[in-house]
Amino acid sequence: MRGASAGVLGLVLLFLIGPFVVILLAGLSAGDTLVFPPQGISLRWFAAVLESDSLWTAFVLSLWLAVGSTALALAVGVPAAYALARHRLRFGETARAVLTSPAIVPGLVVGLALLRYFVVPLDVSVLAALVLAHTALLVPYAVRVVGASLANLGVDIEEAAVTLGASRWRAFVLVVMPNIRSGLLAAFILGIVTSFNQLPVSLFLTGPGVATLPVEMMVAMEYTYDPSLAALSSLLALMSVAVVFVAERTLGLSRHM
Repeated sequence: MRGASAGVLGLVLLFLIGPFVVILLAGLSAGDTLVFPPQGISLRWFAAVLESDSLWTAFVLSLWLAVGSTALALAVGVPAAYALARHRLRFGETARAVLTSPAIVPGLVVGLALLRYFVVPLDVSVLAALVLAHTALLVPYAVRVVGASLANLGVDIEEAAVTLGASRWRAFVLVVMPNIRSGLLAAFILGIVTSFNQLPVSLFLTGPGVATLPVEMMVAMEYTYDPSLAALSSLLALMSVAVVFVAERTLGLSRHM
């Protein structure tokens, strides 16, 4: 039984990690076309990616968008999670369902709906539309992660602060926030990773001269077939794995999911 379980685990790991290994080796190819197995080993495609001005511009935009939209999502999600966790709201379950719905609805549907019924009628700028769309997509993650931290924090410590004379606002800022700090950081990191890798919604809302890195990569696939995209994909995957690994080791990310 133990051998069968180990075999199944090995197959699952191969299924999950195998594609990444293929992409990594393809990015290390010394040839001029994207093939596997690689035609020799070289780092020239990784160097080409790091020297590309268009990719760097898209990377900076994606990073700025991820940080900004995550901060806005937390500004909305933290009070919402607190209200759901600490108060018996008449429509609490309905509000929870509405707040988590963007994570359930397919990104293509969200992007098309925002473009058709929000961006075009109101003539919203490309950057503003991207920020608002990514914020809406990240609010469910903020509510869920922060809500889990609040559920693990007893109300007695907050009530003690109020009993000693602190206002509800001071108790929230000075008592609740420090005690859910790890949950806030976990939500922030998860939001950045999710926003940075977001493609379907960004695909509908990007415009001339404004494209996130995933959109830039998809467009490049239509015109190029060299290993540079495999090299870039490997770098992004390694960056995401490193961020999640550090978050798990320092914050215990899985405890808040």
